[in-house]
Amino acid sequence: LWAGRAAIAAGLDGTLTVLAAVKLGCQPKGTMAHALVMAITAVSGSEHDAFTAFYRYFPNAPLLIDTYDTVAAAKSLAQRIAAGEIQVTGVRLDSGDLVTLSQEVRSHLPNVSIFASGDLDEYEIARLKQAGACIDGYGLGTRLVTGNPINGVYKLVEIDGIPTMKQSSSKVTYPGRKQIYRQFHQDTVIKDRLGLMAESCQDHEQPLLEQVIKQGQRLKPPESLEVIQKRTAASVASLATSTRQIDQPSPLPVEISDALQQLTIATSKG
Repeated sequence: LWAGRAAIAAGLDGTLTVLAAVKLGCQPKGTMAHALVMAITAVSGSEHDAFTAFYRYFPNAPLLIDTYDTVAAAKSLAQRIAAGEIQVTGVRLDSGDLVTLSQEVRSHLPNVSIFASGDLDEYEIARLKQAGACIDGYGLGTRLVTGNPINGVYKLVEIDGIPTMKQSSSKVTYPGRKQIYRQFHQDTVIKDRLGLMAESCQDHEQPLLEQVIKQGQRLKPPESLEVIQKRTAASVASLATSTRQIDQPSPLPVEISDALQQLTIATSKG
């Protein structure tokens, strides 16, 4: 559930987890499973029957066509579409050479959206696009949810108005309550400035951190997922293209304010 929420907040179109969609107040989005195709084929005798059964209940959902022979399934669907037996809005590829298979499927189903899945991440998606894959959408799961861990640790920086800092080797922290001041130029982020909460914004800066809980109580109602998603998209769009690129992105410059540097020196001496 939390993975689905985070994915939508980050900009993905939806979640295939039904419970997450119900809890979040949105429509689940997904396709059929290999197990369904295999089960109906075993009982009824053909992949054709599996597609017909799934289409009967989910007429607008993509069909999974790589359980047996991807290209053969695409050809069969093309014949059924031409005969007026079925209307297919999309198909999904979950295995094999996605570049070659998507191109072949597109040649047989030119007006059908093609979706791909199977341990995809941003790097593989970029590779597929560069290689000329005919893919209209991607299903992300394993790599999105598990990925590589990002370690984060809370450190005490102030108690009763007294600044504190950790000074052990290679683990020095900055003292005091802080704010991140982001500087813009024509709606594009130029740099971030790490400073103290009591500092004032400089020209073309805006503070990023906002207090939402005080003494265990919310200061305002929680935002809707739609609001969070729009703000996230706007925030990403404000970054320079060189910072957003997948290969060798340019890090956003970060400065330490004079006030914070002075407090660090004073606290370390104390």
